[in-house]
Amino acid sequence: MVPHQIELDIDIAATPENVWAALTETEHIRVWWAFGGAEVDLRPGGAMVFRWEEHGEYHSVIETVEPAKRFTFRMSATPGEQPGPRNETLVDFTLSATANGTHLRFTESGFPELNGTDEEKQQHAEISEQGWTGGLDTLKGIAEKLD
Repeated sequence: MVPHQIELDIDIAATPENVWAALTETEHIRVWWAFGGAEVDLRPGGAMVFRWEEHGEYHSVIETVEPAKRFTFRMSATPGEQPGPRNETLVDFTLSATANGTHLRFTESGFPELNGTDEEKQQHAEISEQGWTGGLDTLKGIAEKLD
């Protein structure tokens, strides 16, 4: 069965402001996520591009920008294409201050609505979960070293 969304939670020993910087600034994104580089127009409606040599360019449209609190965007499921109906997932990062730093909750939703067979949608969700799990672990290390 194709999951509607994937969910990941991670506690980071850094301020929400430092986690936000690691999450949204291009010099950090290229280390933890888009190894070929990134472009970010950090505003609602702004464009974002993630690049990987092995995967190509993935385009996104930013939905929500609440510094040090929430960041959401619609991301294309197909390299080189703009996000749109049946070709996008919604990525949502929510940051909450804790006694020891920041709790980051990540969700990516919309897999059942993607083009393709159920098997292809399931595979997309699994690959996404693996990528985000590794990426967020690296983001944690970056944020904990900022200051």
